[in-house]
Parts: sequence; C-alpha cells; structure tokens
Amino acid sequence: MAVAGLSLAVIVETYRLFSLTSPTIVALTLLLYILVLAARWGLRFAIVASLAAAACLNFFFLPPTGTFTISDRRNWVALFAFWVAAIIASQLSNRIQTEAQQAKSRERELEMLFELSRALLQTDKVTELLEAIPRYISSATHATAVVLYVDRGTQLFHTENVGPEDLQTVDPRAAMHLTEVRTSVNGGWTILPVRTGMKPRGVLLIRDIPASKETCESVARLVSIGIDRAEALEAAARSEAAKESERLRMVLLDSITHELRTPLTAIKASASALLSADHVSAENQQEMLTVIDEECDRLNGLIAQAVQMGQLEASVMHMDFSACPVPELIQQAVQAGAFSLAEHHLQVTGMEECPPVLVDRTWIERAIANLLINAAKYSPPGSTIWVRAESAGQDVTVSVTDEGPGVDPAEREMLFERFYRGQRFRGRIPGTGMGLAICRAVVTAHHGTIRVENQPGRGAKFTMTLPMA
Repeated sequence: MAVAGLSLAVIVETYRLFSLTSPTIVALTLLLYILVLAARWGLRFAIVASLAAAACLNFFFLPPTGTFTISDRRNWVALFAFWVAAIIASQLSNRIQTEAQQAKSRERELEMLFELSRALLQTDKVTELLEAIPRYISSATHATAVVLYVDRGTQLFHTENVGPEDLQTVDPRAAMHLTEVRTSVNGGWTILPVRTGMKPRGVLLIRDIPASKETCESVARLVSIGIDRAEALEAAARSEAAKESERLRMVLLDSITHELRTPLTAIKASASALLSADHVSAENQQEMLTVIDEECDRLNGLIAQAVQMGQLEASVMHMDFSACPVPELIQQAVQAGAFSLAEHHLQVTGMEECPPVLVDRTWIERAIANLLINAAKYSPPGSTIWVRAESAGQDVTVSVTDEGPGVDPAEREMLFERFYRGQRFRGRIPGTGMGLAICRAVVTAHHGTIRVENQPGRGAKFTMTLPMA
C-alpha cells in the first residue's frame, strides 16, 4: 500500500513540475497507474487507488487548482468518466488475472491427472497396482498422505508416512458408501469414494491434496478404471491361458496317440505272429523279436519326450551345473541316438580344442541327441551328418549339419515352438514336434541360444551356444 501511495505521489509531483501538462495526459497516466495496480495487487487496491487518483486529478490539475471544487461542467464529466473508466479497467484486469490463475490451476490439475493415469497403466497385475496406487497419487498430486481401502478382502494400502493413529480418525468401510467427495473434520482427510458404476468398491483418503472437488472425483474415477482394467486383463490372461492349455493338451494327445499307434501296431503284429504260428523258423523269430525290441525303444523315446515336455511346461526342470568336457557330451548324445543314426555317416570335428562347458550333463546330452535324431530323420539314408564344436568368446558352439532339404526361411522360428512341424513334412515323416522345443528350453535354461540356417550344398545347420566353464 505504501508503494502504491508513493507511486501516486511521484506521478502527481512530476506532472506538477510541468505547468503546461494537459489534464488529459495526467488522466491517462493515472489510468495506466491504476491498471498496473489492478494487475499487480488486485481489484481492491485498484479501487482505492482510483479514488485517490481522482481526488489528486481534481485537486491538482482541474481548475480551480488547489481546491476540490470544479468550475467547468465538462471537467465534472471528465472526472466522472475517468473514475468510471478506472473502475471498469480495474475489474477487467482483475478478471483477466483471475481467469489466468484459474487456467493455470486447471492446467496443473490436468497434468496431475495425466501423470496419474500414465502411472496407473504401468502394471497389469491387480495386487501390484493396489500396492502402488497410494504412491502414484502422492507423487502426482503432492499430497502428504494417501490411504486406499478396497472392498476386496478388506485390503488396506497406504503411503509410508501413515501411522496407525491416522487410520483411526476415519472408518473406511463406512466412508466407501458415500456418494460424493467430503472432507473429514478429524485428521484433515479428503474422502474420495471409489465406485464402479453405482457399486462402491473402496475409498481413497488423501491429506492436503491441492485440487478442486471435480479433480478429486476424477482421481477416484481414474483409480476405479485402473483397477477395472487390471482385473479385466488378468481375467483375459487366465482365460487365454486356459484355452492355450486345453489346445496344447489336445494337440499333445493327438500327436502322442498317432505316434504311439505305429510302434504298438508293429509290436502287436510281431507278438501275434509268434504266438499263433506253430512252427516259426529261428530266422523269423529273430526278425520279429528285433522288431519288438526296436519298437519298444521307439515307444520308450516317445514317452521320455512327453515326460521331458511335461517337466518343461510345469517348470520343474532341475539343473545340476558342472564343468563337462564337450567330447564326452557329444559321445553320450551319439550313443543315445545310435538307433536313428545307424544308416548315416557321422563326422565329428573340433572337439579336442574346446574347453569344458558349465552345463547340466543329462539335459544337454538330451538336447544334442535330439538335434542328431532330428538330422537323421530328415536326411536320406547313407548321407553324412556333421557335428562340430568350437569356442566363441566366452561360449562354446555345438552345431549339427545334415544333408536334408533344409528349412523354409519363414518357419525358422516356428520350428522351435511346441508341437510345430514343417508343413512340407507333415504326414510324410513321423514326429511329435517336441524335440526342437525341448532343445530350446534346455539351452535357454543354460542362458544360451539356438538357431537354424540353411547351408549351401548341404541342408539345415542347427547351432547352440553353451557357457564356457
């Protein structure tokens, strides 16, 4: 107020020194002075200043000067017009300033709601979201304390600075049935009911939230929408998982049934022939018993694959890591796939130069054996299968290359999916589509990689990387 009075005195004294100054110029200068006051300190200061300015204009600049009387009627009109213009201009300036402040406040509240909505989208799990909502609201609104009560097993979540005594000032179970935002007398809480449609689902208790009632209601609606979204996503994920599990179960049953029928038919035919024939030559007996033995081995392999796939699906695969020499792993894998490799030539190179690898011996032997059996299955009899091991930085690569038709580039990644088989070989070459899926799961569990590529002049080359011991 003192600054406003001093400014008015400076203006009046300055113009008094110039006796030729027109009252119109003085009036315009005082009007500008009043507008500055209105923009700076508001309407009340501007009204007081306009009265003081009108009095100074009358006393010092309107004839007769030195008195508050006015001899010319036109000066009365000018003085009145000055005072009215000052009041109206002050009101307009104050309104503009108020609206600007309201716009800034709305902008801050919109930014607050945007930040909160973005935070609520960061997780799709209901439990994690409920635990994080008080922290999100406190960060977005700068509230000093936030409590969330959810009527979902009577769960209560709050920020770290909320103590047991704070929770005794408001009953959340009763507050969640309110229909509008309210302020609690005890504790200074702003109570925000969280509703889904007309159904109450919880309540938010926020202390010292710098927002309007409408914004508080929007905060509650955002929280409700965020919880609904997370619950819907979890329900959709469970439904999709159930459908996928059922689909895989049916595919597995169909595949296993088809693959089991062939060896069982051969075993049944050979056993029936041995039982029904009165006299079977020793050579025929040996041949039939060999068929039974081979088909039993095949059945055993199919069942072993099914068990391994089940272990991988259930995440119960147990690993015992140890330093294993690469030659021993490949040798054991070759022995495991000896039946399938009987009609092929095997060339193994690079093993002597490889350092040991840190792996689970049993599972890696199975993975390499699956690659060898897969190469033999899709290669013509009498062809060569190359096995090469070599060190590559901190890893060791083991590759299996065949002389088959190769893989379709569009199916490279799908070949490692469960139960997937190349379209060119479905119905022509028996298989369950589990071998390569088991390989990828085993190699991934060892923090390695597996890939396939076509070799010019040969066939497909499968390469796995294993960690060096």
